Amino acid sequence: MAEELRTLLAELTCGEDMRAEAAVSELAGCGAEILSSLKALLDSPEVEARWWAIRTLAQMTEPPVDWLIAALADPAAEVRQCAALALYHHPDGSAIPGLARLLADPEPVSAELAADALITIGSDALPALLAVLENGPHKARVEAVRALACIGDPRVVPSLMAALEEDSISMQFWAEEGLERLGLGMVYLKPD
Repeated sequence: MAEELRTLLAELTCGEDMRAEAAVSELAGCGAEILSSLKALLDSPEVEARWWAIRTLAQMTEPPVDWLIAALADPAAEVRQCAALALYHHPDGSAIPGLARLLADPEPVSAELAADALITIGSDALPALLAVLENGPHKARVEAVRALACIGDPRVVPSLMAALEEDSISMQFWAEEGLERLGLGMVYLKPD
């Protein structure tokens, strides 16, 4: 089996996406047997090696979530994005602080994927999202209000109402969307 694993790892890091993707499913099915090799890839200076390691972990039934969380702070945007997407598929409350920080990522896709992962975590993410909504930079606040709107917890109604008053079309849109989802949408009447 060791020779087969070496072959699959070589395919994973061969530089050809189709071959690497084919190796992902095989490697993910190996479970704990492959973890030390994936950890070595995560420690690699090569961005692509780290990305494929996270991609493989994401495919596993029970990946080490702490490795995915650590990858949220990777210097490469594509690795951070892959980690956020992996946490979307493996939601875990311990990822909330890292995902909340990623809402302010300079890469918009990273922030969007972090918000999506926080949405899958659900109501446990509310305190972190509310903190970002209150104190974060504008684009992080937009992602926070989007996540709050999609989670649909009635406890955030006051925050969504406050977001309606923001001087941001995006924040107003997501606040309205969230209130609508909670059955509190506003009815606008055209004056006669």
